[in-house]
Amino acid sequence: MAQKKFTPMMEQYFAVKEQYQDCILMYRLGDFYEMFFDDAHTASKVLGLTLTGRDCGQEERAPMCGVPFHAANQYISKLVSKGYKVAICEQMEDPATAKGIVKRDVIRIITPGTIVDDSVVDGESSNYLCGIYMNKDRIGLSFVDVSTGQMDSTLIEHDVDYSLLFGELARYAPVEVTLNEEAFTYAPLMTFLNERCNALSFTYSNEAMDEKYADSFIREQFGNRYDNLLDDVEQKISVAVLLSYLKETQKVNLSHLEEIHMYHSSQYMTIDAASLRNLEIVETMRDKNKRGSLFGVLDKTETSMGARMLKKWMLTPLMNLAQITDRLNAVEELTRNMQLREELAFGLRNVHDIERLMGKIAIQTANARDLLALRDSFRCLPTVKSLMEHMQSPLLVRHYDSIDLLEDLTDLLARAIDDEAPISLREGDIIKTGFHPEVDTLRKAKNEGTGWLAQVEAEEREKTGIKNLKVSYNKVFGYYIEVSNSYKDKVPETYIRKQTLTNGERYITPRLKEIEDVVLGAQERIKTLEYQVFIEVRDRVNAEIERIQRTALAIANIDALLSLATVAVKNHYTKPIVNISEKISIKDGRHPVVEQALKQTLFVPNDAELDEDNQMVTIITGPNMAGKSTYMRQVALITLMAQMGSFVPASAAEIGLVDRVFTRVGASDDLAAGQSTFMVEMSEVANILKNATGKSLVILDEIGRGTSTYDGLSIAWAVVEYITEKIKCKTLFATHYHELTKLEHKLDGVINYRVAVKKRGDDITFLRKIIRGGADESYGVEVAKLAGVPNAVIKKAKRILTEVENGQHSENIIKDELPLEQDDMQMGFNDFAGREIIEELKQMEVTALTPIEAMNKLYELQNKTKGM
Repeated sequence: MAQKKFTPMMEQYFAVKEQYQDCILMYRLGDFYEMFFDDAHTASKVLGLTLTGRDCGQEERAPMCGVPFHAANQYISKLVSKGYKVAICEQMEDPATAKGIVKRDVIRIITPGTIVDDSVVDGESSNYLCGIYMNKDRIGLSFVDVSTGQMDSTLIEHDVDYSLLFGELARYAPVEVTLNEEAFTYAPLMTFLNERCNALSFTYSNEAMDEKYADSFIREQFGNRYDNLLDDVEQKISVAVLLSYLKETQKVNLSHLEEIHMYHSSQYMTIDAASLRNLEIVETMRDKNKRGSLFGVLDKTETSMGARMLKKWMLTPLMNLAQITDRLNAVEELTRNMQLREELAFGLRNVHDIERLMGKIAIQTANARDLLALRDSFRCLPTVKSLMEHMQSPLLVRHYDSIDLLEDLTDLLARAIDDEAPISLREGDIIKTGFHPEVDTLRKAKNEGTGWLAQVEAEEREKTGIKNLKVSYNKVFGYYIEVSNSYKDKVPETYIRKQTLTNGERYITPRLKEIEDVVLGAQERIKTLEYQVFIEVRDRVNAEIERIQRTALAIANIDALLSLATVAVKNHYTKPIVNISEKISIKDGRHPVVEQALKQTLFVPNDAELDEDNQMVTIITGPNMAGKSTYMRQVALITLMAQMGSFVPASAAEIGLVDRVFTRVGASDDLAAGQSTFMVEMSEVANILKNATGKSLVILDEIGRGTSTYDGLSIAWAVVEYITEKIKCKTLFATHYHELTKLEHKLDGVINYRVAVKKRGDDITFLRKIIRGGADESYGVEVAKLAGVPNAVIKKAKRILTEVENGQHSENIIKDELPLEQDDMQMGFNDFAGREIIEELKQMEVTALTPIEAMNKLYELQNKTKGM
């Protein structure tokens, strides 16, 4: 028996699906996008849809599920956020006039790296698609944010352990990656993309990518502008891979993709992936939240564009002194004028995301409300520019000059788009009355026709005496007159019966038919015409994309600078001195995040001094929980803030340019890669020792703790020697190995510091102060007691510790803890800590302080901090 053929519609579906096998195909049928077979099974699970079936010409029905076309975006967004690609297959002709099967074709492929939907794309973060072309020791690396048109590209050479590559990938955090075969088969890279970047989708590019092929794509998009700039084949191909992918998926000319920002890693401070995570620059380690990160503290921007710009600055601290100085001077000027800051913030508050609105226009997905948002944003520009008129710093002057008021486009959108325009572009009521003569004529005909129908109803009731006669409409019969059965005998012979109902009859008349032709004709025609007029307006805006993008960039920069100035004033930050010296000198430095988290206690500031000669490596000893890690991190963050052009949390700071920041802190397993805590630690140490330079800043916390004491001590000792003798970079090294304090007398450039601790009996108080000298004990047992370890365990630990330290094995029990004095027991922890700080102040002052003088000194410090 011959196998049945599929229905013509299903044959068409299979022909389309064959071209997009890696996508979920949304196939337009009437008012729905339908999905079939495996796509239907996947979509029903992900979207929570009911799985049904459809006759496909075979014995078994085709599994099917669907979503309404007018609400499809929310479903598409959910699929894409899970890493799926979605191909939108649209009807390419009007079903009412089509002969046979309606022509359909895929109009766009939506992927994690190309989606522009606001519900998926975070306004404060860029959404990068990445292209990697790996050729032995040369790697072309490019990134594009389709939603804004930003494109960056670099070439990485001789990156032996791929630390630069991984650092760049961590910085951009692409959600989708296209790779060549060499990159695709490099397991550590794929692991990194999956686990550290959380990339959702990967595409293996198996096209024959050569220089000629790449040139054709680049010239097609950018003309001849980059003929002499992209000389490196690998970099050129990585750009072309992205352009090819965008052409395949977006199927439109991406007019907002106007230039390539080509950079070299040496232009920015390099922050490797581990340091980016450990320092919690843009998100916290534990829950990936903005709150609790440096970005969470510094971001007081008014626009999404400004937030993205600020985040970009944080991830790419500058190495160019002139650029850093320009930013610092701009921030300084804004800090001096509170009224200007407030008025500028208010002026920016109603500016929408111009960059992403233009991205929607470029890929032809913008609706009328998007154009209204553009109009409202353009209306803010005169106010913002007028406020910037008297700026003096060079950077602010340049941004002022870059603002185009776009008055012609503001006027166009104000005249063209109705204030109450719907989201749908096919339902009419988009174009404002008075903008287009033919739209006005059709709208008048439609409105008058509706009035005519009401007039017909009134006239027919009076003429026939049928009080409940009414004129109604449905899609099947058009307009009709409905009469109930009780009045059937009064129906005139001129009425033409169209439908019999249980309770009445429906009729038409020649006059009603004539009016129907006018009204329905006008309604359909106006919908089509309004859509065409809207497209013309959208295209006119798109034609000015260069002006708009230049203005949007200026607004983003101004907003980011304003945010830094606002935070600097609010948090009492200081303008740092940034130069080419080899020193880091910080006076009264504070951790920018931790100090904001403290509510009931004061943050204790600390100095930091590092240079290339006498204080190259600072060894910091002291117990856990005493503040070593906070101190080291704050030094790194203050350095980063200074080089990004921000004021810093300190009373004074001088920062010699740092090319790289490395941190080795915390403990974690990498079970997926088969690495223990100690292996992870040693891998990160190896990365630091291989890649740090004399201009780097290195933060090392408890190196060697993942193995035996003697092994760990040996490794830590050797690492310090290697840094001082081979790398010669500024280093903060926290450790519990007190033996390392001997290195101050053995190695040039090593100096000891410790965390001040006060001990009263068996109780300890952390003073959070970093002072000269090495700690003589770690207070580990005391910390365990603070943490709530049972007293029996604490006593046993003390006994064992005494025996080990004395080299004995006796059963002598050390004395029980000494009771605190009665007045101490009645004091709260903060009061007790306050007394200890007073004692510390007395010890540290050059001249002795009386208790009253010390108390006044403490109150002065508290009041000063509270007022900051």
